[in-house]
Amino acid sequence: MPKGKDVRVIVILECTSCVRNVVNKESRGISIYITQKNRHNTPSRLELTKFCPYCHKHTIHGEIKK
Repeated sequence: MPKGKDVRVIVILECTSCVRNVVNKESRGISIYITQKNRHNTPSRLELTKFCPYCHKHTIHGEIKK
């Protein structure tokens, strides 16, 4: 029996403040985290507060497409 879509999917979280400030010369890159989410419990895009080593503070990391 073939399986349907997996309930748990791998998502990539990217720092939202680094993306907005790409012109900023202080930032050397964009912080990225990889995690999993349950598609049934969280159908919308995932946003978590994570530490960004480039901003040197906790910022909101949003889900991006692969």
